[in-house]
Amino acid sequence: MKSLSSSELRQLFLDFFEEKGHKIEKSVSLIPVDDPTLLWVNSGVATMKKYFDGTVKPDNPKIAGSQKSIRTNDIENVGVTARHHTLFEMLGNFSIGDYFKEEAIVWAWEFLTSSKWLDLDEEKLFVTVYPDDEEAYTIWREKVGLPENHIIREEGNFWDIGEGPCGPNTEIFYDRGESFNDLPEDHEENYPGGENERWLEIWNLVFSQYNHKPDHTYDPLPNKNIDTGMGLERMLSVLQDAPTNFETDLFLPIINEIEKISGVSYDKNEETKVSFKVIADHIRALTFAIGDGALPSNEGRGYVLRRLLRRSVMHGRKLGMSKPFLSSLVSVVADIMKAHYPEVEEDKDFIETVILNEEERFLETLADGLERVKEIVKSQKENQTTMISGKDVFQLYDTYGFPVELTEEVVKEEAMEIDIEEFEREMEKQRERARSARQTEGSMAVQSSLLNNINLASDFIGYENDSSISTVTKIIDEESFVTSATSGKTVKLIFDKTPFYAEKGGQASDAGYIVDQENEVIGRILSVKAGPEGQPIHETELTGPISEGEEYELRLDEKRRRLIERNHTATHLLHQALKDVLGEHANQAGSLVEADHLRFDFTHYGQVTEDEIKKMEMIVNEKIMENYAVETLETSIDKAKELGAMALFGEKYGENVRVVMINDYSKELCGGTHVKNTAEIGLFKIVSEAGIGAGTRRITALTSEGAFLWMEKQLNTLNKASNLLKVQSSSEVPTRIESLQSELKEANKANESLHSKLANAQADQIFTKVETVQDIRFISEEIKAKDMNQLRQLSDKWKQNDFSDILVLGLRDEKKVNLLVSLNEKAMNQGLKAGDLIKAITPHVNGGGGGRPDFAQAGGKKPEGLPNALNAVGEWIKMNI
Repeated sequence: MKSLSSSELRQLFLDFFEEKGHKIEKSVSLIPVDDPTLLWVNSGVATMKKYFDGTVKPDNPKIAGSQKSIRTNDIENVGVTARHHTLFEMLGNFSIGDYFKEEAIVWAWEFLTSSKWLDLDEEKLFVTVYPDDEEAYTIWREKVGLPENHIIREEGNFWDIGEGPCGPNTEIFYDRGESFNDLPEDHEENYPGGENERWLEIWNLVFSQYNHKPDHTYDPLPNKNIDTGMGLERMLSVLQDAPTNFETDLFLPIINEIEKISGVSYDKNEETKVSFKVIADHIRALTFAIGDGALPSNEGRGYVLRRLLRRSVMHGRKLGMSKPFLSSLVSVVADIMKAHYPEVEEDKDFIETVILNEEERFLETLADGLERVKEIVKSQKENQTTMISGKDVFQLYDTYGFPVELTEEVVKEEAMEIDIEEFEREMEKQRERARSARQTEGSMAVQSSLLNNINLASDFIGYENDSSISTVTKIIDEESFVTSATSGKTVKLIFDKTPFYAEKGGQASDAGYIVDQENEVIGRILSVKAGPEGQPIHETELTGPISEGEEYELRLDEKRRRLIERNHTATHLLHQALKDVLGEHANQAGSLVEADHLRFDFTHYGQVTEDEIKKMEMIVNEKIMENYAVETLETSIDKAKELGAMALFGEKYGENVRVVMINDYSKELCGGTHVKNTAEIGLFKIVSEAGIGAGTRRITALTSEGAFLWMEKQLNTLNKASNLLKVQSSSEVPTRIESLQSELKEANKANESLHSKLANAQADQIFTKVETVQDIRFISEEIKAKDMNQLRQLSDKWKQNDFSDILVLGLRDEKKVNLLVSLNEKAMNQGLKAGDLIKAITPHVNGGGGGRPDFAQAGGKKPEGLPNALNAVGEWIKMNI
């Protein structure tokens, strides 16, 4: 067995499959592109879905790579077990309708056992197969020569994640030896494939040969696929003879740095080791995720990052680190991974800044959390209870990121305890929500053979042409090829060439018309999408007959195309303006270019100010007025990078790319359509900017005609306001509004004073309406007050005098009702509580509420029930004394 570093193992795997004719694909961003089913890229196959379901046809059907992935469904196990990680790398080889079981199995065995590659001892390798998969069993026995006692039939060996490609799989296990055996000899899990520490799964080969259909039946796939996954971390632990993944060269340099910072030894005890492992794991995930554009926030993937960071900080506290330390570990991660991921080193300063800011904010949060715990403790003491609600503790943990352990410390000091069972119930609800959200992860479209069987080229000529004479090469009616179609049908058409741009890269497709040789419009092209090989497929509503092999004229909706071009070029200007104003970290995270507007999503970890928006808008308009030429260049990807062209978020590019250059100001890789010079854009106006979660913000903007019409609408609104305010000029509108606001404020003060006088006048009468039940005096009346604030003022006045022992006041309007209850010492000494009373009478008003023993309030949705609620007070007193 070879002893390899992580970089050597990764490269050896890629070299092996490159020798076998595979295209080596670079790891994609952890943030999924065009896949709403995934929060993170969580496996190698997640990046292959478009190939597996037939949406896109790859240049080479044999693909291999090392894909960084994130999974956080079992975060509690990280650091506790030997192999749980949030970030990990999946080495994988894939066949998209090319080779199948025999090659996948034989090549896996060759890579693992050949002296040229890993040189593992064959005696230590075992495999599991699906019981019904005789083909795989036979290959292992006859082609590989594996003994029968090294092949285990395992019922769970069938990979199925819902609708789409699925099939049996075979797993390869490495026997780490008797010293790793953690189970009794006769234990049901003590075998290769069982849940144990001795036999370590190192590779999973999935044979996608069936379509899992919506009706839960299984049909053979038109194109069978291979999907394999080998965890880099666990394979490395075998080659480096490490007890756990954390003792490999992927983690040890981080652990050593933590030892230096903390002054604590990794081997001090098992509890200390857990803290080291958690921090080492989480800083890798944070570094890569932030480098890929995710930012800490309160939702989505941003919440995951915030949770990882806060968990790391808390484990740092266990090691005696009370000051920010995580950001100093980023350079260690970058150094470990630089051979395959040089971008981490390039983004190091930005990643460190984000982590340091978040660390400092969390330390402030811890201080705020302590204050919140003290408030809860004080409130519970006033309610005369020693139990802290599990819901309150969960909210502290979930919303504020305040650790349960710290809450327990504070609570114990006050001789109180936490309702831990309620807390666990809330935690389980959160886990269930997470599980439900993950149920669709990894699902794929059901594979269709129809489009995969189109082997026709279709040239896009729309960069230079708005129309063309083109020949129909395919007509698709629903899910069948036909040779002709008649008026009234909606069909999909492929032509030998087309000026119509297919929806791609955020740019909406073109629309337009099909004209026959008599110059009659016979079809309206509604939209255009790209087929598996990139062919533009025109969805067309026919108004006349059409036939395969015939020539027709394709005419763009030229006005729509020009509007789209203006909006698209404006997004390039905006992208660079964002970087100029906010910083280089402001990267595109998605865009939409329509005819009537543009939408641009970008990464940013703070608010965008009004001044920053104005500055960006001004920069874009300056570039428009400069009348810059917009030029395109087709070149190699390497040459494009030399030119300084920006590659957009999550996009994959071939060897040859198209660069769109706007003077020297903006250079981007882009296949979309653009104006010839910036002056054609006319005008640029940002109409909204907002956060859309997970450290991502969105700008919506208009250009040319849209911007002009929007400004006209604003001017009309301003003119209308001028007329209503009766001012001579629109410039006087703000001054007039301020004057009106001042007048309104004075009127509200007078109104408030009148309400207060009215309430006090009522109080003089109400406080005389005292009833008595068994020596307890009570007042139970409806008040014509403005709001609950005035009810509370009356309650305060009642407390300062000896009008009665209990006060119950009600307030209602057409839609709702409010109730207030106050008790004095005498009533409470009789065992009465305001909270109990209000709970007893609120059912009459379809409401609920609560409070302290001396004071409670409630709301209800049944105003007509207020008299009954007030009348029930005397009876309640009688029953509870």
